Amino acid sequence: MFTLSFRHDFRVPDLVSSALRPLPLLPLEVFLRQLTSSIVARHPDILERIGRTDLLRFGIDPVDVPFAMEIELRDGTAGVRLMRSLEERMLHARITGTLAALMGLVDGEADGDALFFSREIVVTGDIAAVLALRNAVDAAEITLLREAAALVELWISQPGKLLRGLLADEAGSGSKVGGDPVRR
Repeated sequence: MFTLSFRHDFRVPDLVSSALRPLPLLPLEVFLRQLTSSIVARHPDILERIGRTDLLRFGIDPVDVPFAMEIELRDGTAGVRLMRSLEERMLHARITGTLAALMGLVDGEADGDALFFSREIVVTGDIAAVLALRNAVDAAEITLLREAAALVELWISQPGKLLRGLLADEAGSGSKVGGDPVRR
């Protein structure tokens, strides 16, 4: 299986980050919402492991890309919103670091404690909520690339199945009208 990993101290080059700045966030936000839903569906106990049903709002702030993310957990559901920069309003916690370090945390490739104590990631706010989130993600053994690939495969295969079904129906019913064979 193909794996993609970066060193946790990898930074997205400024040229790439600058090229991303004018792009609209909506397509990426839609993908991230679908990815989040897919992860929750494939790992249903992840939200239960956090142990809280009240609203939790986490700000994820990659320092090397021109966007940030807000993850909202409430009553067993997870939502994602992308924005150009985090608004401090109503965040329970904020996690800041390079995109590679943050992704490494989710994938379990990076040691969160080591990143925290070396200041490669900075966590502010409700530390207990962040630890609960980290423990839930670690227990789920999520691999972001695998989860994203499964989602893309679903997007590709479902329209393909639908198209194959339509073509099969068209071929099978092309010689019939109202269920009766057409005579030529």
